[in-house]
Amino acid sequence: MTDESESAWPGPRWPVDVSHLFEPIKIRDTEIRNRAWVSPMCQYSAVDGVPNDWHLVHLGQFATGGAGLVIAEATAVVPEGRISPADTGLWNDEQVAAWRRITDFVRAQGATPGVQLAHAGRKASTSAPWEGDRSVSAEEGGWQTVSSTGAAFGDLAAPRALTEDEVAALPQRFAEAAGRAEAAGFEVVELHFAHGYLAHQFYSPLTNDRTDRYGGDFEGRTRLLLEIVEAVRAVWHGPLLTRISATDWVEGGWTGDDSVALAKLLAERGVDLVDASTGGATPKASIPVRSGYQTPFARKIRAEAGVATGAVGLITSPEQAEEIVASGSADAVLLGRELLRDPHWPMHAADRLRGESLWPKQYERARG
Repeated sequence: MTDESESAWPGPRWPVDVSHLFEPIKIRDTEIRNRAWVSPMCQYSAVDGVPNDWHLVHLGQFATGGAGLVIAEATAVVPEGRISPADTGLWNDEQVAAWRRITDFVRAQGATPGVQLAHAGRKASTSAPWEGDRSVSAEEGGWQTVSSTGAAFGDLAAPRALTEDEVAALPQRFAEAAGRAEAAGFEVVELHFAHGYLAHQFYSPLTNDRTDRYGGDFEGRTRLLLEIVEAVRAVWHGPLLTRISATDWVEGGWTGDDSVALAKLLAERGVDLVDASTGGATPKASIPVRSGYQTPFARKIRAEAGVATGAVGLITSPEQAEEIVASGSADAVLLGRELLRDPHWPMHAADRLRGESLWPKQYERARG
């Protein structure tokens, strides 16, 4: 597809008098103060799924730094859905109480707290990246992974293919976690349907070899996603986002056109915004990583599916982010590594783009 290789943004046309990046955006009844959002970033620092002081400081710094929406890391809906034993969760009340402290602080800084609900499938029960990205044994606190398939991802341990009844029970687990997200004070929920995790394992033809109603053609492979959205939307009335991998970057895999078709179905069931990432289904993909390389997918989905989108992936400068929003390529940008390098990126960007000051009053003395 041409849109998978074209330049993601045409270049800056700035300075400007009004910054589109720092205009508020209202989704359902929730107004988010700007369109510079925090992408979910796993920290591998929880114990038994419970977030702690690390998560408070990690997420809190983005709120004080001016981000509009602060999305917490991939948070498992069941214990076996964690990417690693050190991932956060939302399957019990202890986790709800710990999250509440964090969401209260984020909200007090003027940002909107969000959480990404996830199940890692065959990419679960792994070590933290700095420990080698390997499967964790039962003796080390690991577990038997599950998936759409019995085939392994690369060198990770092989999963067990879920039964049809087990698949049918998954949407309720997501709905229960969404209910706990509300109790924990989150205002936005994002469903993690990307990066080769469980939902992606179902919709990608590279990883779904099932012959039951959750496999086969496009309808069968996307059935679980739509059932999850329907179950979550039945209990969650706030903004609902989904992150998808808009292409597998592999011949015979999921494509941008498939993503447009899926986005339409998601929107019909109450999804408000599609967060367009890519890849992760197979370790054999050849991904043309460069500045803004995933933005064309956000633009394509927004234009052809008629649904709001978020752009993510090597978005680094304020001018680039401004161009993405101002040109209509996406409704918001999600930042990851750039915020790790500079948690105050949004407030500096607002200054550069002539937006409203986002400096906390405690820091105003340092504003140039």
